[in-house]
Amino acid sequence: MHRQITSIFGEKKVVLRETNRAVTPFGGLAVFLEYLTKVEYVVKVAEHMPVRYESPNAIDPTQTFTAFLISVLVGARRFAHAAMLRGDKALHSLIGVTRFPTDDTIRNLFKRFTQGKVYEFYAPLWEWMMERLPVRDQGYSLDLDSTVFERYGEQQGAKKGFNPKKHGRPSHHPLLAVLAEAYFVLHGWLRSGNCSSARGAVEFLKEALALLGGRHKIRVVRADSGFFDNDLLSFMEGRHLLYIVVARLTYLIKKELKHLEDWRELDADYSVTEFTKKLQGWSQARRFVVIRELMREKPSVGRKLFDVPGYTFRVFVTSVSCSPEEVWRDYNKRADMEKRIGELKYDLAADDFCLREFFATEAAFCSILLLFNLLSEFQRVIGLTTYRQPATLRVQVFLCGALLGRAGHKTVLHLSSAWGGLQKRISWLNNTMTYVFPKSPKLEFEPASGCL
Repeated sequence: MHRQITSIFGEKKVVLRETNRAVTPFGGLAVFLEYLTKVEYVVKVAEHMPVRYESPNAIDPTQTFTAFLISVLVGARRFAHAAMLRGDKALHSLIGVTRFPTDDTIRNLFKRFTQGKVYEFYAPLWEWMMERLPVRDQGYSLDLDSTVFERYGEQQGAKKGFNPKKHGRPSHHPLLAVLAEAYFVLHGWLRSGNCSSARGAVEFLKEALALLGGRHKIRVVRADSGFFDNDLLSFMEGRHLLYIVVARLTYLIKKELKHLEDWRELDADYSVTEFTKKLQGWSQARRFVVIRELMREKPSVGRKLFDVPGYTFRVFVTSVSCSPEEVWRDYNKRADMEKRIGELKYDLAADDFCLREFFATEAAFCSILLLFNLLSEFQRVIGLTTYRQPATLRVQVFLCGALLGRAGHKTVLHLSSAWGGLQKRISWLNNTMTYVFPKSPKLEFEPASGCL
């Protein structure tokens, strides 16, 4: 059977034929799968998988879970999109499965997760990843943030709350903690859409620090004005954690800004100062750092005050002893947090995998956080010198046409040289095979200085 078509440029005739050979566009996944073998991924997932099937015909839950991660990795944005890999026999051989699960099988796996099973499964996996996180002498910056996942339907926990793009639309409101320098999601909660940013933040941070387990120092905790909460600030002070948090411009803070006079100019546009104040309900006074910016045509992230025209202001509450401009510059590095959230949502579709049951949705959400962390470590292992977004890895590393064949009793995957082939990926495979993972030792507690 064949058909003939005409190319749109040059009007050449092209004959279409079928082939029985197994072909995959994702031959480059061989490098990532070799990394998973190196870290004993299958052993760890199977050890802690809380779901067990009695039927001898059921697909192993570890294989179903891995199939979901691979589907997301190659670009799936819905459970139904996993079907695109069911006919990819070459990829099945590369993974080592005889049957690839349907989207219903993947959904049913996550539907078996309860709150207890989510913790039982993912907490040991985070412990396993933390063991290999490189030690940073000056410590890591821990960034806190929340985001909005819009929902369409009647899913559990989908409530009306803060939604800057679609007002009134039900949503979930996840909370995230990221180790900035490691590109590592330390902890994540899926919450109802009617939660404020700071709701449950103290308990969330307690869990994040417990996951850290004393292996690494926290240089500073950074958060936006949604976390300007006395309970959270007091908790961090009690744990000797340095912090930089954007202050909400309450009435008392605005009143203080009007009377500030001791400004120090950094340049023609920016000036800095600081003051100490005890707000209502606080048990102690805290240090505030103020950045004043001359209003220009270019938009500013600062806030305007009617009583002080011509300027915008940014105010930070901090326990860091650095100069005001160093505090400001340090906080500005937190902008990478928005990139990490963007990668989770747009590259790995963290907001698109939703089920009616709340903890099923949270299990899927946590699996994508796990995949993000695996990709971050994968880049260190293969020797990439700069961080690449998941979508960039998909194009530069994983996308490679390949044919499945045999040589005697061995299975052979022929990588297309037009896509870089084995020659482009051989150094990554060699780096993976010879990589020695760092061991994170238990550290004695020492308060960090906060300044780089």
